[in-house]
Parts: sequence; structure tokens; C-alpha cells
Amino acid sequence: MKVGVPTEIKVDEYRVALTPAGARELVDAGHEVLVQRGAGLGSAISDADYERQGAKILPDAPAVFAQSEMIVKVKEPQPVEVAMLESRHLLFTYLHLAADAELTTSLAATGATCIAYETVEDRDGRLPLLAPMSEVAGKIATQAGAFMLEKPLGGRGILLGGVPGVAAANVMVIGGGVVGYHAAQVAVGMGATVYCFDRSIPRLRDLDVAFGGRADTCFATTLAIEERLPEMDLVIGAVLVHGAKAPHVITRKQLGLMKPQAVLVDVSIDQGGCFETSRATTHTNPTYEVDGITHYCVANMPGAVPITSTYALTNATLPYALELANKGAKAAVKGSPGLRLGLNCAGGHVTYAPVAEAAGVPYVAPEEALGL
Repeated sequence: MKVGVPTEIKVDEYRVALTPAGARELVDAGHEVLVQRGAGLGSAISDADYERQGAKILPDAPAVFAQSEMIVKVKEPQPVEVAMLESRHLLFTYLHLAADAELTTSLAATGATCIAYETVEDRDGRLPLLAPMSEVAGKIATQAGAFMLEKPLGGRGILLGGVPGVAAANVMVIGGGVVGYHAAQVAVGMGATVYCFDRSIPRLRDLDVAFGGRADTCFATTLAIEERLPEMDLVIGAVLVHGAKAPHVITRKQLGLMKPQAVLVDVSIDQGGCFETSRATTHTNPTYEVDGITHYCVANMPGAVPITSTYALTNATLPYALELANKGAKAAVKGSPGLRLGLNCAGGHVTYAPVAEAAGVPYVAPEEALGL
């Protein structure tokens, strides 16, 4: 199969979908890897690095799309990329379609087979292709929040870990999954007073054991969040419903409970955001203020550390990319329940129920869409 790797063009996105090691694995398996010139530069990977592992360098994105059967990306395709997709293409990337009805309908209209990293599941119901970027995003969320609390950045002027004789900042993490755990881990490591909220008692038990009592675990009711909000300096939203739009866990009215110049970091922004006042921002312009509260809602947080993120992502996606290239989309999806859950669009249809519901379009089962 001809596997294409275009340069990412989303604003402030520096990752690339495949490392030279990944290219080597695909080439050794008998596939042709076509990389757009300069695609890896943001991750400190040169064209020569790819060529040494058997990849072919193409001059631009149109050449990659025209010559490839499978397109491997990092972020959701931008409009100019959607226009280059055809029904013969297999697209393998993060899509986050539940938050973007327009992209959902335009992708479906191409007829391409689109598999989303974020809805692929393993045998235990975990999200193996979302996990590495969730780990990165969780760590960045706390780092960014700590930075935005500094007075010159518009924050309250508090050091996250405090100093002897001066109390540390209070940090609330809403959502105890992969993002929440890593956000809390960094906050604890920086010396903050940390509260982890989740609705799963088993998960709260796991977090209590993991942190050895260094973070407080709290059952995430609306009242519990409201009662704690007035004390918080930093709130990190890490709520995830598999493939669906994120629910709002803090409303605009509740912002009035918070300290002036407190910081909200919304890691759920790719899925629409878990704060009512959230809207996507970029690394260039990462924050805005609502009712005196700083909001950090960068939609591609891991893109800020592309060397770490690119290698972590390829480590996770490569086995699935190989399976898709070796078997083709139809056979791979048929033989893998986890990949079947990753299928979001095929044959002109939306094939993932939460995405169809969010976009207000009919849902068609993967088996029907692909003729399995």
C-alpha cells in the first residue's frame, strides 16, 4: 500500500504522523511511504532522515494525496485537505468530530474511509491511541496553568508550589482519567494542594493509591465542585466521554464563585470543551478572559512539544497503521473490534453513533457502510 504523510497545517501544529522508525517498519513490510517535503522539520526530523529509511519525499500535499492510498496524519484535516480526499482514500488521524458538525458532514461527503485515533479501543475498553497524547496534554495543562497564574500573564500572581511560610496554590482536576492523572501528578510534584474529582469510585480509589494520600479525591457532584471552587487558583478540565461531545462541568454563572484571575485550563476543548465559556485557542494566542477568569483552551496542547509528542504518537499508532496497510481497511476493520470502533466515516456515511448524534445526521453501522 502507498502510505502518505503530509505536513500538518493546523495553526501552531509541529508534530508529524510518522517517525523515520515508523517509515522503516512500513517499508520493511513491503509498503511505499510518501512523505511531504519538510513534514518532519517541526519535530526535528529531516527529509534525509526519512529517505535513509526508504521513504520517498514528495514536493507538496497535492502530490502526497494524489499518489497515496492511505493518509496518516496527526490532526483533523483542514478544509484544503478535505478537498483532496477521495473515496479511494483511507484516512487515519485524530478527528474529534463530535465537536465539529461541519467537518463531519464534509468528511462523510468525500466517501473516504476515516478512522479516528481517539475512538479506537483495546480489549479492555481503553483508548490506546488517545492515551499518549492525553499523557502529554495532562502534563502541559498543569505547566501552562502554573505559568498563566503569574501576574505578567494576567494571573493571580501565585506560585503553584508556594514556599516555606506561604501556602501553595489550590488545584482542582475534574476528571480522573489519563489526562487528569498526569495533570494531578505534575501538580503534586510541583507542591500544589491538589483535589481530584471523578464520578467513578473505583477510579478515585486508584488515584488515592497512586498518590499515596498526597492528593485529595472527591466525588464529582455539581455541589461538591461548587463548594470547592471559591478556594481554587487553578482548575483543569479533563472530562472525556468516548467519542462524544464533552459535558459542561463548570457554567458561566459558577465563574462568579472563583477568585479573580484564577485560571481554567480546558483539555477537553478538542471535544467541544467542558466549561461553558470555553472556546478553542492557539499556542500563539492561548488565553482569553471571561468575568475575570483566565481561560487556556489550546486545542492541540501536545503540539507545543512535538519531539516528545511525535515519537509517543508513532509508538502507539504504528501497529495499527501496519495492520491497516497490510490488510486494507475493510479486512482490518472486520478482524478488529477495536479498529471498528475507530471507524467514524465510510462510504459517504457517519459510522460512529456519538458523532452522528452530535452532528444531527443518520448513523450507519460500520458493517453496512463497508459491506462487511
